[in-house]
Amino acid sequence: MFSTILSGAIFGIRSYLVHVEVDLSSGLPCFVMVGRLGGEVKESGERVRIALKNTGIVIPPMHISVNLSPADLKKEGTGFDLAIAVGVLTAMEKLPYNCADELLILGELGLNGEVKPVRGVLPVALCAVREGVKKCLVPKENVREAAAAAGMKVVGISCLGQVIDYLRCHPGKRDALLPAEEFGKEELLLSQDIEGRNGNKGDFAEIVGQEGAKRAALIAAAGFHHMLIIGPPGAGKTMIAKCMPSILPPLSLEESLEISSIYSISGNLPAGSGLLTQRPFLSPHHTISPQALSGGGKIPKPGVISLAHRGVLFLDELPEFKRQTLDLLRQPLEERQIQIARTGGSFAYPADVMLVGAMNPCPCGYYPDRNRCRCTPFEVHHYLSHISGPILDRIDLCTNAAPVEINQLHSRKRRESSKDMREKVMRARKQQEIRYRGSGYRFNSEIAAGDLESYCHLEKEEMRMMEKLFGTLLLSARAYHKLLKVARTIADLEQSDRIMKKHLMEAVCYQTGDKIGRQLGGKG
Repeated sequence: MFSTILSGAIFGIRSYLVHVEVDLSSGLPCFVMVGRLGGEVKESGERVRIALKNTGIVIPPMHISVNLSPADLKKEGTGFDLAIAVGVLTAMEKLPYNCADELLILGELGLNGEVKPVRGVLPVALCAVREGVKKCLVPKENVREAAAAAGMKVVGISCLGQVIDYLRCHPGKRDALLPAEEFGKEELLLSQDIEGRNGNKGDFAEIVGQEGAKRAALIAAAGFHHMLIIGPPGAGKTMIAKCMPSILPPLSLEESLEISSIYSISGNLPAGSGLLTQRPFLSPHHTISPQALSGGGKIPKPGVISLAHRGVLFLDELPEFKRQTLDLLRQPLEERQIQIARTGGSFAYPADVMLVGAMNPCPCGYYPDRNRCRCTPFEVHHYLSHISGPILDRIDLCTNAAPVEINQLHSRKRRESSKDMREKVMRARKQQEIRYRGSGYRFNSEIAAGDLESYCHLEKEEMRMMEKLFGTLLLSARAYHKLLKVARTIADLEQSDRIMKKHLMEAVCYQTGDKIGRQLGGKG
């Protein structure tokens, strides 16, 4: 007897449907599985056999062949267990022949018949919807995740016995036995609003002083620019970075699905959750390996930079990171995705992040205050040179965090809150949305060099000023372009349709290379 059950798998970040084909025939009793299988999948046969036995169903001594099609793509993970078990039961005629038609089945089996959660359910469910499959059986812990795929009806099960009872039931009566669930856009937006109010975020109103750094953070959030904060220990650099998510706009449904799919594939989606509704904020330790940052493995899993997609990647103590690790960011920061080549194929993972870095100006942290700093010029130069020029050239804004004075700590002056700053960011983002409609751009930071003249046009007076700045500051072409993009964002924050001299002058103050260059100049 032959049966086919629909399941799904992940290859890199791409999901695809898998047909689990089961054939029972007379011959030497064995359980043979083929289809370019990983180690976990090869072990599936033993888990299925014992789970069926402990559910009260003994497999007869027959030759069982299982093929996972398409056979040319690598299959990994434990998500095929349940589909294989259903295929074997159907081939044994313990279940009706067409009981699983147009039904996606995912889940891992315990030896006692328990159905356990698996990773990658959301992207597989989205793929199934695109292929016209509208219903799926998944572990109870994965119900909200699978139901987040619009149009997918999800049935959550906890044991193999429930699956058998469900599939034996008449199709018209199944929903009464185990009700199907759907997760609509309205529910997502409601949960997003609740999380936005109750989320544990920092607030810029809690930060004392640092008005210049707050202004830079506002500009970075408005245009999705990369930012570097330089200052002594205790000045508030880390606190500013941790407050960044509080002024970023809420996730759209499309962004939430995109981020949640990445977390589902990597196995980092919180248990029992549906969609992630908060922008990621990741702050890896400076000892992180290049593979953990970029993604690794024989079939690479998403790294930290991909997990921070559409959110903030915060690198504290930037010069303490290995130079090899930091230089991995060159291509992702430019192209907003990361390419990983392995013998098994080439993989492209999304990496559209806002990079926020924080660093001390010297090893002790107090340069150029010579009353406290005892670092030699060589030590200062060596410390700052850990960050390569190409990385600095990709950072749009650089700001200083000055030491906080005692009178600032006791001041009762009202400080701008994250809510106020977020409203400004939203207004600036709205202007960008209108400006770039139909162009493929979303933020000012994404403008290609060829389109700068169209979107960052300068009048004659402003152009003369930029020509002087280009020669005086010895700007590279990339530095010149990012200066224009930052000025465009400043103009958007002030609701100005054109870039004026004051916007350019403020943008010049955030030139990364100029600030680091002055520190490096201390060597001589």
